[in-house]
Amino acid sequence: MRILGIDPGYAIVGFGVVDCVTSRFSVIDYGVITTPAKIPIEQRLEMIYDRLTEIVEKYKPQAMAVEELFFNSNHTTAIPVAEARGVILLVAIKHGIEVFEYTPLQVKQAVVGYGCAEKKQVIMMTTAILGLKVPPKPDDAADALAIAVCHGNTGTSALRGYFNKR
Repeated sequence: MRILGIDPGYAIVGFGVVDCVTSRFSVIDYGVITTPAKIPIEQRLEMIYDRLTEIVEKYKPQAMAVEELFFNSNHTTAIPVAEARGVILLVAIKHGIEVFEYTPLQVKQAVVGYGCAEKKQVIMMTTAILGLKVPPKPDDAADALAIAVCHGNTGTSALRGYFNKR
């Protein structure tokens, strides 16, 4: 199964494309989509839509795993990030890709085995699981790969219903 992991944002969207066959992962590509701060939000959303469409059309993922939004303290970015997430989901539906959503706690649990793991631990385990020689950079791309690994580890198992209650 080819999985596109997405760490949503409007300034930076992390993406990671992995293949998962019988719990074995191989990295196809990863990186970030960035948008300039000085342009209107609608142009930033269009840039996200266009670039993500290119990624989807190039790699043809069968599933998109997206981190659910969680805002603990910075509520000023909540609406623009939610708008960007809507654009991301629109790309998926326009291309017939099934979407799976995971909370940060679920990603940590699936990747590290501990829901309160620190970001450094998640990156270290993601690097090991994917057989990478160095940790993926930037952190947004590493997060996207972790989200893809989370789906690969849970999306085809009995845990799928637990992680994706819709």
